[in-house]
Amino acid sequence: NQVLEMFDHAYSNYMEHAYPADELMPLTCRGRVRGQEPSRGDVDDALGKFSLTLIDTLDTLVVLNKTKEFEEAVKKVITDVNLDNDIVVSVFETNIRVLGGLLGGHSVAIMLKEKGEYMQWYNGELLHMAKELGYKLLPAFNTTSGLPYPRVNLKFGVRHPEARTGTETDTCTACAGTLILEFAALSRFTGTSIFEEYARKALDFIWEKRQRSSNLVGVTINIHTGDWVRKDSGVGAGIDSYYEYLLKAYVLLGDDSFLERFNTHYDAIMRYISQPPLLLDVHIHKPMLNARTWMDSLLAFFPGLQVLKGDIRPAIETHEMLYQVIKKHNFLPEAFTTDFRVHWAQHPLRPEFAESTYFLYKATGDPYYLEVGKTLIENLNKYARVPCGFAAMKDVRTGSHEDRMDSFFLAEMFKYLYLLFADKEDMIFDIEDYIFTTEAHLLPLWLSTTNQTISKKNTSTEYTELDDSNFDWTCPNTQILFPNDPMFAQSIREPLKNVVDKSCPRGISRAEESLGSGPKPPLRARDFMASNPEHLEILKKMGVSLIHLKDGRVQLVQHAVQAASSLDAEDGLRFMQEMIELSSQQQKEQQLPPRAVQIVSHPFFGRVVLTAGPAQFGMDLSKHKAGTRGFVATIKPYNGCSEITNPEAVKEKIALMQRGQCMFAEKARNIQKAGAIGGIVIDDNEGSSSDTAPLFQMAGDGKNTDDITIPMLFLFNKEGNIILDAIREYEAVEVLLSDKAKDRATIFKGKMIPNYIIDSNLEIENMDQKSSENDSHKPTSEEAPSESQDAGAVSEEPKGGGESSAVGDPAPLSPGSTASASVSVADPDPQGPAATEAACTAGDSQPQEQNTHTEASSKSHWERKVPPMETILADWNEDIEAFEMMEKDEL
Repeated sequence: NQVLEMFDHAYSNYMEHAYPADELMPLTCRGRVRGQEPSRGDVDDALGKFSLTLIDTLDTLVVLNKTKEFEEAVKKVITDVNLDNDIVVSVFETNIRVLGGLLGGHSVAIMLKEKGEYMQWYNGELLHMAKELGYKLLPAFNTTSGLPYPRVNLKFGVRHPEARTGTETDTCTACAGTLILEFAALSRFTGTSIFEEYARKALDFIWEKRQRSSNLVGVTINIHTGDWVRKDSGVGAGIDSYYEYLLKAYVLLGDDSFLERFNTHYDAIMRYISQPPLLLDVHIHKPMLNARTWMDSLLAFFPGLQVLKGDIRPAIETHEMLYQVIKKHNFLPEAFTTDFRVHWAQHPLRPEFAESTYFLYKATGDPYYLEVGKTLIENLNKYARVPCGFAAMKDVRTGSHEDRMDSFFLAEMFKYLYLLFADKEDMIFDIEDYIFTTEAHLLPLWLSTTNQTISKKNTSTEYTELDDSNFDWTCPNTQILFPNDPMFAQSIREPLKNVVDKSCPRGISRAEESLGSGPKPPLRARDFMASNPEHLEILKKMGVSLIHLKDGRVQLVQHAVQAASSLDAEDGLRFMQEMIELSSQQQKEQQLPPRAVQIVSHPFFGRVVLTAGPAQFGMDLSKHKAGTRGFVATIKPYNGCSEITNPEAVKEKIALMQRGQCMFAEKARNIQKAGAIGGIVIDDNEGSSSDTAPLFQMAGDGKNTDDITIPMLFLFNKEGNIILDAIREYEAVEVLLSDKAKDRATIFKGKMIPNYIIDSNLEIENMDQKSSENDSHKPTSEEAPSESQDAGAVSEEPKGGGESSAVGDPAPLSPGSTASASVSVADPDPQGPAATEAACTAGDSQPQEQNTHTEASSKSHWERKVPPMETILADWNEDIEAFEMMEKDEL
């Protein structure tokens, strides 16, 4: 019932405030129309002015037993939606969301019609629209390889003078490999074979281009040549649904070749990528070498796929690890490191974890997974619910929001949560008669025997080389899949209970290592001390020289030819890579994390949280957990650059002022003198937003700022306007300035507020609860590489900008012509390692991301025969290329 109420809240707000726009913007209570809002880059490729959210939600309405609403929604789609817009959209997103949504809607519409009560008027209108859209996507496949272009113009196709697309050369593996379910269903429903043929040709090409020795595929492929552009491989972003569709294509279409391919890939995934409970990306040519030290949230679908495959144990392990991350941060961050720290802090209300929870519950019947679902529901209501829907999290550490509610939230999240808790009698049809697409749309299994235009078994010789003796040729039966032991799942989960918040492990000292058998492991960057003569000797052996710079830093330069041996040179390269990563991380940690402005007055009641830039002066909100709370008041003059002329309006309030014309510190002193208890500076740059700009930090004026004792925060123009609009509508607006958003039960402790804001079963949380994350905010430059890589710490603010950065760029890896590299780092503390151990307390997890891998490979270095220098140099160049790719990697 709670899931139904939440769905109604989200769906009704979309229909009231956004329809016929593609998506709802829940903070500003309006629709997101492409071209009328600041561009979000690739994210906007899903929007095609075709009422995306309504189409994506069609079959969810039927799953939730809302048949009347479904009937009305179908009529709206038929009469209102136009698929012939002059707009460039993603082939992948349009396929899974719009084509899949139309086909899912058609599937349940004909089911309802057959039952005899609803949809008696329906005559395949959604299928006709799906076929029209299918033909609009076909021009994207006009390549020699058969891989589709990543984008297509709905009106003009590709490579047309007016199409504004068709010049791309690359696409992601998932983008080209996630078409077969929708395209084959369209062919089977209509009897038009061309759609299934095109989707199969794309899948065949990717299979041909797999890395033959590892049987892995890369993230990005050239659509014309088939060359791998990005050679890292995992089960998350860029590849995820390719694997999903191979297995599900076998289930839906009954073609053994798809199962053969899936099993071959799955064997490689479990051999190289699965490092229980982690799933780590590797290089396709060197699958024993990890490609990154973090995981992205999209891999949360994989335990659900493992359940479909019948491999329960690793599914339980990975799911439990992800659940521990969620318990730490309330939501799954877009990316998190191998030691479970936040890497990218956003969470756009993704449904993949709920999907895996549903599948694990169906397979095990373990009520533990109902408790997991309950946690998801409570967190959504506590932290993401806003008056006009549910808002994505901009930063899971602060609880700040993004003005975004993606269509997949309605299409998938509520579907999986409802099915998790629903009994058979709650459903008006048998869900087991359908397969879920990657967007959770329903396709009937009877399509496998309808309009079969392709031979079921591919007899080409490429399959004869495969050993299929261990392949299962049937879908697992959940009745016998799970051992008849209610404690089985718990016994797998138990060792992972503290995997995220484990206590600090005792480190093994170098002396203890040297007493063991075999040679010492290579010197690690985190252990290096510039004052240790033994370390300097090791550097010399590795071909690394150390130069003391005048500013107190040391520069490390490696020349491979100066190393004592090729093995030492390889250790030197690894040391340099670690040092670059460590140096970069230290620079990021010097930046202040984002702060939160939470609107707590009626009708917001703490539900709207805005990302705010911190000040390097004034009250440190991270040391005042209660924050500063007060009503806001606009000052005169609005720029705050002279004595405040309305002090009576500002006294004991939080002053609002505009950026520009003087120093931030000067503004702070003026409002503090007028009696303000805090200040918010609003950017004067029209349209600026924390969605697209890097985190902004307000620096001092170069003088002593100890006299400033009030908190000061910075809001970009878009976020600032949300507060200004609230003042215009409600006059008295109260906000809370804090280091992170507070739970509403804490904010309103002892006060009367509407009971729909705080449920009676919510506990009052301790206001002094220690923040589990001290990581600085990841600048949005990761999402948009063209942005500055630093958070701008700006003190001066002339009207035209003129901002000066106070943070230096990390030194880049410079391979040069002789496979050499250099990096500049701060002179390490002679007590470095000891200080690191002292800083590690119970509850903190010490970074260990590659310990096991490095020690194992170190041992093998000493046992194997030394390869020729040409091979080493070639490998170095490939490793350097991969490392540089990791540095600029995007989700």
